[in-house]
Parts: sequence; structure tokens; C-alpha cells
Amino acid sequence: MRKNFGAKPYLYPQPVMIIGTYDENGKANAMNAAWGGIVGNDEIIVDLSSHKTTDNLLKTKAFTISVADAEHVVACDYVGVVSAKAEPDKMEKAGFTTVKSEFVNAPVINELPLTLECELVKVIDDSKYLGRIVNVSADESILGEDGEISLDKFSPIVFDMVHAGYYKFGDKVGRAFKDGLQLK
Repeated sequence: MRKNFGAKPYLYPQPVMIIGTYDENGKANAMNAAWGGIVGNDEIIVDLSSHKTTDNLLKTKAFTISVADAEHVVACDYVGVVSAKAEPDKMEKAGFTTVKSEFVNAPVINELPLTLECELVKVIDDSKYLGRIVNVSADESILGEDGEISLDKFSPIVFDMVHAGYYKFGDKVGRAFKDGLQLK
């Protein structure tokens, strides 16, 4: 027996993305966004209503997406519930520091170890921001012996829309592009 829920955004896992931008004065801002994801080899889309971040993004045509992690869940939630329009020191209160991306005119949040650096391609239906990923930067603390990002060292969180919760990823349960070959 299955239960029908109707049209809901219940896709799991839903990444928790922290969108970073600069305002007209070069001040860093960030917001939490859960609706979005990869839509191509070098493209990402996020669906955002009107915010200080979207105003900034339209002016600079650049943004970063840092992946929220378990270590910074409180700060990552904070930048989603507090507007930079109401709290000008939002980044400082969150405990976030930034450096300018080497590739786009947007901030990289030092405390979040994985960042996608993007340029705005276009806005679709007034709320969907399509970006081209120009660079991905990762702190060496989350790299494995092979020099690649390791989920044994990085604890990204996901968003549960149903219960409004954040969760850590679980254990590895299989090998992509390998395990299915058993059925050939």
C-alpha cells in the first residue's frame, strides 16, 4: 500500500546550500537555500524568492554555493532565518569569515569546506537562478589520500522538507557504476 501526498518537493537527499554574494559596497552576505541542484556537468540552479542575496546576485552576476556541514549547522540555519536587510552584521553573528573567490565576484566562506564558484547565466520564471560552475574549491581537510573530496572526512547535511530537519549523510552502501554490473 502506498500513500499519495500530491505535488510536493519531496526529493531526497536535498542539499543545504549557502549562497554567497557581495552587495554594492563589496560586503559579503549569505543565505540558506534548499531548493536547487546540479542540472548539468557545469550548471546548477537554485530557486529563490526575493532577498538581499538575489538583489546582490543580479547586480554582480556571480555567487558561490557552499555546502552546509554538520559542524556549522547553527550558523547555516541562522543565515537562512535572518535577513541581511534587517541584520547588517549577519555574517559576523553567524561566525562566518570570507575571502574573495579567485574566479568570480563572490565570497568564499572560510568555515564551510566545499564551495562551488558560479557566474549567473540567466534567471528563469523570475525565481530560478541558473549558474555556470566556474570552479570548485575544497579545503584540504576534506580531501582523501587520492586528493579528492572524501565523505569520510566531510559531513555535509541534507534538508528534510517534511519534518523541517537537518541530517548528516550515512554510511557508504554501494559502489556507483560497479555494483549493478552483477546483474548483467
